[in-house]
Amino acid sequence: MVTTTAQKRFENLQNVPLAVQVISPDQLEAQGVRHFQDLGKVAPSLTIRTAEHPVNANVSLRGVGTFAFGIGVESSVAVTVDGAAVPFQARAFADLPDVAQIEVLRGPQSTLYGKAASAGLIKIMTVQPTDAFHMRANTLATTDSEFGGNVSITGPISETLGYVLSAGYTNWGGNVRNLVNDKKANGRETLNSRGKLRWKASPDVTFTLSGNYMNGNTTVGRPFIRMAPGALLRNQPGLTPAVAFPGVTIDEKNQDVSNNSPSRTKYWGWGTLLRSEANIGKMNILSLTSYDRFRLDDYLDHDDTSAPGPFGSNINVGAFKSRLFTQELRLLSPGDEAFRYALGVYYANVGFERPFKRGPAFSPADWEATSGSRQIAGFAQIDWEFLPHLTATAGGRVQNEAIKYTFHDKIAATNFAGDASDSTATYRLGLSYQVTPDVMFFGSYTTGYKGQTYDLTTGFNAARAAAGPIRPETSRDKEFGLRTQFFDRRATFNVTYFDTDYTDLQAQSIETVNGTSNFRLTNVGGLNTKGLEFELGARVTHDLSFNGAATYLDATYTSFPAAQCYVLQTAAQGCVGTPASQNLTGTRAVQSPKWKASAGAEYAPALGAASTASHRRAGNISRASITSPAIRRLSSRRSASSTSVWACAHMIAAGN
Repeated sequence: MVTTTAQKRFENLQNVPLAVQVISPDQLEAQGVRHFQDLGKVAPSLTIRTAEHPVNANVSLRGVGTFAFGIGVESSVAVTVDGAAVPFQARAFADLPDVAQIEVLRGPQSTLYGKAASAGLIKIMTVQPTDAFHMRANTLATTDSEFGGNVSITGPISETLGYVLSAGYTNWGGNVRNLVNDKKANGRETLNSRGKLRWKASPDVTFTLSGNYMNGNTTVGRPFIRMAPGALLRNQPGLTPAVAFPGVTIDEKNQDVSNNSPSRTKYWGWGTLLRSEANIGKMNILSLTSYDRFRLDDYLDHDDTSAPGPFGSNINVGAFKSRLFTQELRLLSPGDEAFRYALGVYYANVGFERPFKRGPAFSPADWEATSGSRQIAGFAQIDWEFLPHLTATAGGRVQNEAIKYTFHDKIAATNFAGDASDSTATYRLGLSYQVTPDVMFFGSYTTGYKGQTYDLTTGFNAARAAAGPIRPETSRDKEFGLRTQFFDRRATFNVTYFDTDYTDLQAQSIETVNGTSNFRLTNVGGLNTKGLEFELGARVTHDLSFNGAATYLDATYTSFPAAQCYVLQTAAQGCVGTPASQNLTGTRAVQSPKWKASAGAEYAPALGAASTASHRRAGNISRASITSPAIRRLSSRRSASSTSVWACAHMIAAGN
């Protein structure tokens, strides 16, 4: 049985009337998914566009995501780890060394999960302490110079106290070479660690305290692949391509750069989470208290050249700093009764800081900004089987948010500050019918909300300050789905149809002031996304299983009249006006492939007669534990860029 906590309680996935995909550690391993940015390989509705900078990466579900440079701008797709929100999307771009289960909830999830989940949610759950000692370890080496490994150890300290210790490290030099220092670029190095202690204070009261630490860096290389004949750097005489990046051959296969300034990021962060759970009669009370700190320093060769003089020495230097405190309290009724409910309150306080400097030759900037948000919310969901096999769902969330900012421009010698507050409500209505124990139909109507914000980027001025915050982004989603199982539940087939409208879409646009163009976030209009999602799983034999998923997507801007032009776009190609812009209304949204699919197979035979398998439940996720032999399998994986061999000593795949 595959389980999910999508509705804040432990449930059979096939009985949940939601579009949710559950990904196991075996699926991640079979398809070579070791980093957060690789999750799109196993979740077709999910598209993750990596970038030279973690802050510039983009996460989209069903073609909807947020790409923005400013601090305090939320993603449309929220990420949680063990139930605690990640304050900054770049914080999520890390290795996955101790995953027990990942759930991808598609479509608006604002009712149960808040204002940063207007397009969906990625829930990452990590390994929990166990009653017996277990260890899981693997190593990796590839032909393109990637290496690393991770280990997870879990077991008891006493009858009432258990622990988890896990760590992972990866290092990849990159696929670009900087001719200035003859070093590779576009690489990454990451270290992740986590520890947990779980104390069973009584049969009905449990406390789990966890802490995590991450440290990493990336290198940046952005090769030129096309260039107009006679091009000059910033139109400066003599700064031809041969002078600006000597030795670089510009073509579509180019993987060389010539940067005379460092282009890299350095980041680190830590966080704690206290999970307190108590059973009072048939009721369950859960408290989640979390605190997180994160910092990312970024350095960029802004001109991307090694040209002599100031125009070849333009750099960006800055930092992103975040802190987040959250407190959630839930009350859950028994999950096996005809009338079920989940009630909760939520509090969050988040702050960001961003110092930034650019220059000296062009697009100069030197400013500092802060952004803060305080959120208070109450939520509830009721599921009532009012007729045999027919269940109605009604959920709602009421929240109030207060935001504030400061902006100090050192060049213009100006200071701005402001604040705003907003109250809103979102809801979900649904109906599901369990035709047989193995066939279920459902339909739902859901609203989503992403909060207002300020666009704190270069070019912030009195006009932007006077305009106030960018309006909230809202969504309305209709879904219909079928969940089925066949052949004594050895085969599963699910299909979901969705149609979602987004209003006041928050997106990056362009603003030109005194001849200098700056990117900024604004409400650009609307978007509609609709399509079909298919999921298939089959266990052919005890040792052989298949799984697959596919998404057909039609995501279109319903209103986007003033989008930025692409480089060298002409008036004949639609780039018109002052400042120049193009009309994208009616065009396909970015990050929205028409078809996307994934498939996998696993063959895992027992290696000896002594091998045994036991199944147990720990916390609220089912667990499969393999106690012998130590080496479960040796598998190989080939990708377009490398060949890697995993040697895995599997002794646990746990959940929470």
